[in-house]
Amino acid sequence: MRVDHDQEAGSGISVAAAPLLDNSTADCIVRAERLGKQVISPEGPLVILDDINFSIARGESVAVVGASGSGKSTLLGLLAGLDVPSQGRAWLAGADLGSLDEDGRALLRARRVGFVFQSFQLLTGLTALENVLLPLELAGQPDARRQALELLERVGLQARARHYPSQLSGGEQQRVAIARAFAGNPDVLFADEPTGNLDQKTGHRIIELLFALNREQGATLILVTHDPELAAYCDRVLELDDGRLRERREP
Repeated sequence: MRVDHDQEAGSGISVAAAPLLDNSTADCIVRAERLGKQVISPEGPLVILDDINFSIARGESVAVVGASGSGKSTLLGLLAGLDVPSQGRAWLAGADLGSLDEDGRALLRARRVGFVFQSFQLLTGLTALENVLLPLELAGQPDARRQALELLERVGLQARARHYPSQLSGGEQQRVAIARAFAGNPDVLFADEPTGNLDQKTGHRIIELLFALNREQGATLILVTHDPELAAYCDRVLELDDGRLRERREP
C-alpha cells in the first residue's frame, strides 16, 4: 500500500494515509484505518466494529446511520478518542489517537472538538450562560463572557442566560448544548442523536440551527442519527450494518 504523510501545521505529528471509502483527499481531518472494536461477553468475544476504513475532509458533514446496536455510538467514541480500538488506527485533527495517552486525547478534544449529545449533558448546577462560558474559560479565551452571550443570542436564548437546565425545555437545553459545542470554534463537531429526545417540530428546528451554525463556523460535522431527515442534510451518509461500514450512495 502506498503511504503518504500529511503533517498538521505546527504539530510535528506525521499521519499515514488510510484506505478511503470515497476518493482520497489531501485535506482530511478524520481518518480510520482497519478500525475494530470487540468486547468479551459471557458467550465469548463480541465484535462491535470490524475493519472500518474511511476518511472525512475538512468542512464535510457526514451522517453515520444504522440499526440500534450496530455500533454507531461506539464508532463516534473511537473517532473522538473517548474509547480505544481493539485493532486499527484513527486520526483526529492530524493526531494519531493511538499515540496519545488519556490526558493527551482529552487535551486534543478540548482544543479541537465540540460535542452535542442526545441527553444534552449540561451541568445542572450551572446556568445556561455558565454552561457555554465554561469551555471558553478553560481554554483561556479572552472576552469569554461576551462570546458566550453572543452564542446564546445566536441560538435565541439570551433572555434565558440565567436559567438553569431544569428551568429549560428539552429544545432549549439542546440549543444551549449546541452553543456550548460551538463555543471553542471547533475543527470537528461530533453529534450523537442530537434530536433523539425531542419532538418532531422541535427536532426540525434543532437540525436547522445546527447546520446554520456549522455553515457559519465551517467545522467538520460527524453525527450519529436514526433520523432520515437529519441524515439527508449531510454531504455523505455512512451506514453501519453488523459492524461493517458502507457508503450509502444516491441512485
